[in-house]
Amino acid sequence: MIVHAGLLAARVGGRWRGVLVEGPSGSGKSDLALRALDLGFRLVADDRVLLWTSGGRLFGRAPDLLRDLLEVRGQGVLAASGLPLAEVAVIARAGAPERMPDDPRASLLGVDLPLLELDLREASAPAKLGRALARL
Repeated sequence: MIVHAGLLAARVGGRWRGVLVEGPSGSGKSDLALRALDLGFRLVADDRVLLWTSGGRLFGRAPDLLRDLLEVRGQGVLAASGLPLAEVAVIARAGAPERMPDDPRASLLGVDLPLLELDLREASAPAKLGRALARL
């Protein structure tokens, strides 16, 4: 299944854990990726993510034509060395977050995952992604 999203990964507990970043076009997915890369995240996919399951876990990678590419508004498509794939551990969705949400979840391809709603353009958004992964 291919989704309109980005996939970033961070090393947590000795393994790469991914955050699937969902949102409409222009919501800031690629901008968030650019800022997260500066904090040690690695790009897996920008704009489109190919998802599949294995052993009850969700994985993602970039479609071949988009691998190692990141679209930066105002600069075009840039090379960005990425990871070939990552397990999706959290879904981050563009939106207005609740102040104190009750363990929100989302399901993709039958896999239930933690859901983090956030303003993708907020300065703290990359740090929030890191903290969401660290809580797993």
